[in-house]
Amino acid sequence: MKRILGITLAFVALAALATFVVAGEGTKIVKVEGKLSCASCSLKMADASGCQDVLVVSGKEGAEPTYYYLVKNDVAKEFGHSCKDEKAVVVTGTLEEKDGKTWLAAVKMENPAA
Repeated sequence: MKRILGITLAFVALAALATFVVAGEGTKIVKVEGKLSCASCSLKMADASGCQDVLVVSGKEGAEPTYYYLVKNDVAKEFGHSCKDEKAVVVTGTLEEKDGKTWLAAVKMENPAA
């Protein structure tokens, strides 16, 4: 029994170390403020196959807005989905380019200071 527990703990420690190495090196934490909307319901994006939270950051004077697709993690789920409306939000997290989109994995989401 002790041997099984020891092996299990070793695997958990190894997995934690691997996650730290993958996420730790070259990963930059960013803070982005914008409006949280749904890619499908609110924004009617052509490539949206279902509800997906997107952080829309307005461009400067006539520039196109920037879209950050939120990774569906526990932080995003706790903040809540924005389906037919939009919510002002400040998101702190990490960015990743994937499938031609910029994905934002939130570590913190909050309403902006008034």
